[in-house]
Amino acid sequence: MSYQCPLCHQLLTQQDKTWKCANNHQFDQAKEGYVNLMPAHHKSSKNPGDNKEMMQARRLFLDAGHYAPMRQQVIEKLEQHLPGNAEHLLDIGCGEGYYTSGFAAALAEHPALEVHGLDISKVAVRYAAKRYPTCHFCVASSHRLPFADRSLDGMVRIYAPCKAEELKRTVKLGGIIVTVTPAARHLYQLKELIYDGVRLHDMDPEIIDGFELIDQSQLHYDMTLNGEEATALMQMTPFAWKTSDSVWQQLAASEQFRCEADFAIRVYQRQA
Repeated sequence: MSYQCPLCHQLLTQQDKTWKCANNHQFDQAKEGYVNLMPAHHKSSKNPGDNKEMMQARRLFLDAGHYAPMRQQVIEKLEQHLPGNAEHLLDIGCGEGYYTSGFAAALAEHPALEVHGLDISKVAVRYAAKRYPTCHFCVASSHRLPFADRSLDGMVRIYAPCKAEELKRTVKLGGIIVTVTPAARHLYQLKELIYDGVRLHDMDPEIIDGFELIDQSQLHYDMTLNGEEATALMQMTPFAWKTSDSVWQQLAASEQFRCEADFAIRVYQRQA
């Protein structure tokens, strides 16, 4: 699938290692295989998104398999609801590609399906493209998706924000969005180390204009983490900025840290 120019929204065509539109805007494809479609004036900082340390923490934690049950349930939702003739699936906020690669491997029975990963972090996308060459990765904003109108059969959003109008614009009629958000007790024990009173996550489903909620489920289980994994988990959450030195030391010294995983997994279908 071709990309859309982030500057003028014209179709980008690939010529060797360059993507170019009719207005002669050009974007080079990196040696790792991804393309950077994030113009400098669209950035809120010099290097937005996860930095190298956060990306490495995510990779360590995810490779340990603690979120594999959630990934598997998302795959089952895709297998159940993705149109049989699907050609394009997008993983928004793909990070280092753990989920993206899992979707591509599990959905191999869809021979025409291209699996794309998008993230604002250049560091994360570089690692993803290098490790998972069968997927298509780009650096871009989830609020300005570099895809044509009604070009996507499905999307996955695991915590990732995206403007509702962009979802409505890019997903085909009958296409789906699978969302994963924290359910009530997600990472409760981790938050107990930081906050005096822990508030449970809101469980109200998101309302997305142009989409109908057609399936929802909750996945809850206990994780047992070693010190390195517990530290990595904290590093990949927003709580990291509020974590004291003593808590970091406590996590690192843990032989077994029990923590709840609690996810709300929902499927929305694009309506006419």
